[in-house]
Amino acid sequence: MRVGIIGAGNMGTAFARRLGSTSHDVVIASRDPDDARNVAATVGARVRAVPQRQLAESADLLILAVPYPHQADALRESGPVEGKTVIDIANPGTPDMSALAIGHTTSAAEEVARAASGAKIVKAFNTIFAQVLGERPPAAGAPRVQVFYAGDDAAAKGAVGSLIESMGFEAVDAGPLTNARYLEPLGMLNIYFGYAAKMGTDIAPAVRKVSPQTTEVRADQVARPAGQPGALPDGMRAPGRPRARLRSRMRSPHSRLSGGSRLTQRV
Repeated sequence: MRVGIIGAGNMGTAFARRLGSTSHDVVIASRDPDDARNVAATVGARVRAVPQRQLAESADLLILAVPYPHQADALRESGPVEGKTVIDIANPGTPDMSALAIGHTTSAAEEVARAASGAKIVKAFNTIFAQVLGERPPAAGAPRVQVFYAGDDAAAKGAVGSLIESMGFEAVDAGPLTNARYLEPLGMLNIYFGYAAKMGTDIAPAVRKVSPQTTEVRADQVARPAGQPGALPDGMRAPGRPRARLRSRMRSPHSRLSGGSRLTQRV
């Protein structure tokens, strides 16, 4: 696959380094051509620097590795993108990255789609740090970092999913492009964990299956009348328990009999 990287910052460099170890043909461009040339010179022979205006025509798939405020301009400066698959990786944070600048009713990915009419936008890679992205792919059989991706075009999503897997990550389909409204807050939470919570930038969120729920039944479920939340379904009994009624001692004044003895209430 011919892959074009827009941007030569931390993430653009990490993409170039990781992709440079694959079989893809990779080109990179930046507003400052020297930045792109320096990245290409340091990551390997499979990565070439090209003028930004030539980037779109040199690639089948574009990775938009620039901050959210500069995305629309960066795409316009990269040549015609109509029909191209474009990966948006941005988290649209405020200048101090303390909160999302947009959300709820839209997302960075959806705004890019509006600005780049005709391009097929897929949200991906916004939940991993450059440190994780720039590492060499793991050995066969080793655990893989998950990369979530979301988009509306099936062919574009297929291409992005294949690219993710070819880079040694585990691709996780996160649904339509509107689900970028969920992925971007997740990306911001990961930034919080990495910096504010001081967990470091060698982390990434993941979705994992847990062990199946057991059929063990608690005693308090048996005691609840049918129809109440937490009660057992009709005909179900606690495993291994006889049909004896449970006893509970009530210590309220109403439960005391004359002579100081306590009432054992059957429930």
